[in-house]
Amino acid sequence: MADLPRRAFGNTGLEVSILGLGGGQVGNTSLAESVVERLLNQVLDQGVNLIDTARGYGESEARIARYLGRRRQELVLSTKVGYGVAGVTDWTYDAVRLGVDEALVTLKTDWIDIVHLHSCSLEILRRGDVIRALEEARAAGKIRVAAYSGENEALDFAVRSGRFQSVQTSINLFDQRNLKTILPEAQARGLGVIAKRPVANAPWRFETRPYGDYSEEYWYRWQAMRLNPRGLDWQELALRFVAYLPGVHTAIVGTANAAHFAQNARLVARGPLPDDQSAGIQRAFQAHDEDDWVGLT
Repeated sequence: MADLPRRAFGNTGLEVSILGLGGGQVGNTSLAESVVERLLNQVLDQGVNLIDTARGYGESEARIARYLGRRRQELVLSTKVGYGVAGVTDWTYDAVRLGVDEALVTLKTDWIDIVHLHSCSLEILRRGDVIRALEEARAAGKIRVAAYSGENEALDFAVRSGRFQSVQTSINLFDQRNLKTILPEAQARGLGVIAKRPVANAPWRFETRPYGDYSEEYWYRWQAMRLNPRGLDWQELALRFVAYLPGVHTAIVGTANAAHFAQNARLVARGPLPDDQSAGIQRAFQAHDEDDWVGLT
């Protein structure tokens, strides 16, 4: 079993494992219930306590409730809202208010630790009503942490607004813009930070550019940066780079395979990369910053 450290999640009062489970694949109805039950329980057995899900992840919330309800006290539960409430316009006050209430019912819990606005635009954030809905849910004890999940200008606004306690954003070998901008500001403000896509959709799976695939842009950046992994597997290089960056509290990896997740946990538990290797990876990204390598949504 991997010995995964835990960290204070900014100034939120929560403590999170440095690796978390992204619950997107858990919601896939083609996945057998027995497979989901085994995966979710084995993840917690390995010392992981953060599971991140969302309203839009199919059966994910319901399955987490079904198979981890008896272990609720072991779990830092994160979800996302803002859309998909029957009869309500997306990205309105009521969409967030009712989204939180429905998530509480689906997750069968009295509170949710972290609730994100799920990648809404800068314009919606500036309007303010969706943030107010989260703040009211927090004041009512329904959620512990009001959060934003997203990239670029909207993320920058969320971090600097003073109205969120944590953020979730893409951080990986090929998506580093946030290292020099968002992470220092988030640290200064005591925000928790969840790094999503830490393995960049594993572009090394493809020998040639995977046109149309979700990882195509990351594959292009991987080729351009010409990183030297120094004998490490790319998965290990990616996970250890992200998990130990200053200002990152946890990195979430999605999978439907318990053995794959256990391997990821073992890789992260090996500790940070050597300082010079991490610095070299950052320099390789910065050399292409003029190419407008913004965060991928």
